[in-house]
Amino acid sequence: MKRTTQFRQLLATGRLIVAPGAFNPLSAKIIEQAGFPTVYMTGYGASADLLGAPDYGLLTLTEMANHASRMAQAVNVPVIADGDTGYGNAINVRRTIQEYEKTGVAAIHIEDQIMPKRCGHMEGKQVIDAKEFAKKIEAAVDARTDPDFVIIARTDSRAVYDLDEALNRAKMAVAAGADMIFVEAPRSVDELKRVRDELDVPIMANMIEHGKTPLLSVQELEEMGYNFVIYPLATLYMAARAIQEAAQELKKTGTTAGLIDKMLTFHQFNTLVGLEDFRALEAKYQVR
Repeated sequence: MKRTTQFRQLLATGRLIVAPGAFNPLSAKIIEQAGFPTVYMTGYGASADLLGAPDYGLLTLTEMANHASRMAQAVNVPVIADGDTGYGNAINVRRTIQEYEKTGVAAIHIEDQIMPKRCGHMEGKQVIDAKEFAKKIEAAVDARTDPDFVIIARTDSRAVYDLDEALNRAKMAVAAGADMIFVEAPRSVDELKRVRDELDVPIMANMIEHGKTPLLSVQELEEMGYNFVIYPLATLYMAARAIQEAAQELKKTGTTAGLIDKMLTFHQFNTLVGLEDFRALEAKYQVR
């Protein structure tokens, strides 16, 4: 079954779908092995992983699409990908959809920030005209070749204007054909509830630790009626903290012996990345 169809079927269940953020193929594989039905490709994580830089609109369409492709190939569950602004105007959005479809991801979200964009929970964001945003979503819908490929419209206008404007843009995006709405950075539980109550399409929530939106549990969001939630940066933050700890310990003590109990073993890591599968393939194709 296509990953796009898998994701559509998950949405059709009416249950909340949970997707932790992955910043590279290895983290995507770990998330899949933990039992999650989907993986979210975080744009901030991609920028950190590929450039060691913040989410500041630095990555190109080609770099993001290549990153998405490697991640989609690493797992057997649907990958939902950050598509930033679509990397230009409506014409550019058409190409973005075409390139992302080729990667094997199941969905993409396109936002209304000006280009270059920045992380949705950073200060100083700017957004394009609402009508231009609606046209970009229309272009995204027109460009897809797989009808199951999910187009998510993200608006960052809550931070620039107010929630009324964000909801107005969301409704315009729905009219343009968006399959799901992502209102970035609501400021309260009441705002989260209002987003859900006023839109009659699947709704996505973004839970960022120390972000502008209250950090709610899966159960709380499901009770509100949300359909899809991402926890995009938890794995990135945890990995960065662990690497800091390892580097500091080695610098301080001259050995990693004190970290052994916190590590996967050599065998466990080989199992994680599927070494036995490659050994089986090697044996199959060995010349005898």
